[in-house]
Amino acid sequence: MLLKNAIDNYVSDLTNVKRYSDHTVRAYNTDLLHFYNYCEDYQKINIDQISEKLIKTYLMMLSESDYSMKSISRKLASIRGLFKFAYSNNFIEFNPTLNISNPKSERKLPEIINEETIDKLYSVIEKRAKDSKLVKCIIELLYGCALRVSELCGLNYINVDLVQNTVRVLGKGNKTRIVPIGNKSKIIIKEYTAGKTFRNSNDAFLVNKNGRRIYSRMVHRLVNKYLSMVTDIKKKSPHIFRHSAATHMLDRGADLKAVQEFLGHENLSTTQIYTHVSIERLKSTYKKSHPKS
Repeated sequence: MLLKNAIDNYVSDLTNVKRYSDHTVRAYNTDLLHFYNYCEDYQKINIDQISEKLIKTYLMMLSESDYSMKSISRKLASIRGLFKFAYSNNFIEFNPTLNISNPKSERKLPEIINEETIDKLYSVIEKRAKDSKLVKCIIELLYGCALRVSELCGLNYINVDLVQNTVRVLGKGNKTRIVPIGNKSKIIIKEYTAGKTFRNSNDAFLVNKNGRRIYSRMVHRLVNKYLSMVTDIKKKSPHIFRHSAATHMLDRGADLKAVQEFLGHENLSTTQIYTHVSIERLKSTYKKSHPKS
């Protein structure tokens, strides 16, 4: 089978069978087309022509081209997925990725913002934003409920239950989780919903001034705009609120397993990165304030 056809079949499987998000499917497709172009340069256009050595050579090329370890790991994950799919569908007799290890890298600690900065952010939004209730609700769901941007934008009216104080979230891999809404978050969410009419349960919960569902680029733009007014952290993305929420919970003594469920992480190891952030924050506080530091 042609490598290009195998890629097309795999991407179709991710879309229609596994039902990955559009963003994830595009990322896989981009990574695999990059790999395909590399193989084509070596005149390897059939999937059964791809060897372990060729894949390792490709990974070496990425490293020498100054791709980050994170990008290389992601591309390798895409290639692994392709060959696992190809093997299970009998396109190939042997999976050449079986003995290829992940590139080793030191995991960077995520940036966060402190609670005082978040309070300041709400004050700025109140004064500067044209639709302050919408923007505050967006921030509150990103921080108070630690939602991913895709989860936030996908919320429907039926998903937000202000009686039971929960949000039903469709997360990664089409997995549903229930996230609690705190009392302070509820106040901000109710301010947003006051006077709004939802005609049916599947109406978009968060809508712009034209009544249309909010979208990822809009959320990124809003977050970058208002964070720039209160902090000088380098990466001003919506995910900063999710990082901050997890870290603040652990700072206050939350159980790691509970934080994992709150965030919707499949593996506890993903959540453990935030324990390192908490420890680093503790060290920083100690150095600044302890007389023996």
